[in-house]
Amino acid sequence: MGFLFTSEAVTCGHPDKLADTISDSILDAYLTQDAGSRVAVETFVTDNLCIVGGEVRSGGTVDHEAIARAAMKRIGYGDPRAQYPADDVKVMVTIGQQSAEIAQGVDRGDPAKQGAGDQGLMFGYACRDTDLCRDDLAQAGEDDFQVLMPLPIHLSHVLTRGLTALREDGICDYLLPDGKTQVTVEYGDDGRPRRLDTVVVSTQHAMDVEQAQIAADVREHLFPLLPAQLLDDRTRLLVNPTGSFHIGGPKGDTGLTGRKIIVDTYGGWAPHGGGAFSGKDPSKVDRSATYMARYVAKNIVAADLADACEVQVAYAIGVAEPVSVRVRAEGWGRDAVPNEQLARAVAKVFDLTPYGIIQQLDLLRPIYADTAAMGHFGRPGLPWETTDKTEALKAEVGATSEA
Repeated sequence: MGFLFTSEAVTCGHPDKLADTISDSILDAYLTQDAGSRVAVETFVTDNLCIVGGEVRSGGTVDHEAIARAAMKRIGYGDPRAQYPADDVKVMVTIGQQSAEIAQGVDRGDPAKQGAGDQGLMFGYACRDTDLCRDDLAQAGEDDFQVLMPLPIHLSHVLTRGLTALREDGICDYLLPDGKTQVTVEYGDDGRPRRLDTVVVSTQHAMDVEQAQIAADVREHLFPLLPAQLLDDRTRLLVNPTGSFHIGGPKGDTGLTGRKIIVDTYGGWAPHGGGAFSGKDPSKVDRSATYMARYVAKNIVAADLADACEVQVAYAIGVAEPVSVRVRAEGWGRDAVPNEQLARAVAKVFDLTPYGIIQQLDLLRPIYADTAAMGHFGRPGLPWETTDKTEALKAEVGATSEA
């Protein structure tokens, strides 16, 4: 039986994403000075106020206020029309030292025995929904990149990236930083995407533009980013359904680090362990192990061992090895490799300890501010999005099959 599924995404100027970007920009600044920094920083933004708080242990020293203001400007809050003036916003900073009890659980004389920074469960997912989106990747010069994401969240991010580009490139100079998109996909009886049912674009804008102009520009510039074979005369496009969106960003709503975890991952299609990413260094498995789970799942699908794959890992604080690893694979119209066989191959190919994850994905680098908006998955240039373990996985599966 067919069904509808909806996912949303938000632009970098959404209040929650502004908070994420500030937190990750601070993390990057610490990692630039000291790759061993332990950082857990959260940001709260509201009308004319930004509060940065958290715990840090680092050999580096950074100017938190300057980093916060620079992030605001980079996102677009140097524009007075956005009503959150980066130079005038009050910035409060309350940063303390990382708990010694957390430190004793994580640090080891032998770095390879580093324990997890907290208990928790993390999920990774990949699927072939986006195989039909090769055209948009080719246009972006990423012909060899495999997205392997659920289609609703991928297309929502495609639209937010397009909306942001219209603003930053000056094509639609009335656009302001805050915005949201939402895509509803109709799936067929076989569980595969059949058509796009509803597309919603809500964008903050200057007061001197008519809604008809916004709708026309969205249709002209953003609609072509969607896969044409899934559009038909029943596809609905809703632009600023409330009728206007002048007041946005922290002027219109509060923002908080870590409040868009479903937008950050799979749009609700796959489970989420509950831990947020931004502002956390990779000793926090909330972040690093979720990246690793995606890396594992994506390589399994890219190796053609499954058409969809979900990976769950779980950790105990201070313990290096995960307490559980589960692989659940699906074949669409065919048999996937059995889950137990995939799990054995994963154990051989991937090191799932915190130290192993950090080493395999090279995570002690200032790469995180760029992940804060537009999703953490399905984008080229991120180490957990590479598919370099496919041959090793196929070899392990083949070896266990022969055995």
